[in-house]
Amino acid sequence: MPSDKNNKIPFNEDNYTHNINRNNERSLDRRGFMKTLVGAAGVFAISSLPWGAVAAKELMGLSDKEYTHKKIIDVNKLAVGDSTNFTFPGDHDDAILIRLSDTKYVAYQNACTHLRCPVFWVKDEGQMVCPCHHGFFDVETGAPTAGPPRRPLPEIQVKVENGAVYAVKVKRYEA
Repeated sequence: MPSDKNNKIPFNEDNYTHNINRNNERSLDRRGFMKTLVGAAGVFAISSLPWGAVAAKELMGLSDKEYTHKKIIDVNKLAVGDSTNFTFPGDHDDAILIRLSDTKYVAYQNACTHLRCPVFWVKDEGQMVCPCHHGFFDVETGAPTAGPPRRPLPEIQVKVENGAVYAVKVKRYEA
């Protein structure tokens, strides 16, 4: 005769999850997780406000910012229709100066407003060209005339003084 010992269920029949330790099963439920997520987002948003204010202040003052005048080239070293590259306002900000007539000079930052490729002066065609995506810019205004660029090149204001051309100020693009 079989004994009852082998037929006995080793746990309470109503408890189907007898092998789960429920002591620390859910210390963070969905509502707690969402509260933590929203709280963290709020902390990040508030902590970024001072940096946003500094950036906005800097960006708002860029159009009025005048840099130390930088000599680009002597007037007698640049023929009418020729161009020269220089850096302004920083050492890593490439720019181009073009002499249009005896008294007229134009200068622009030398990075295409589409994807920052270098822009070249093509004297024979009388226009500035970005070879990366066939962008063209008007030499008089820096405005795009063909290709993907939609914004004009940032202009660098220049002045002629003591037989030399100086970069004075960057005129920023305004929407």
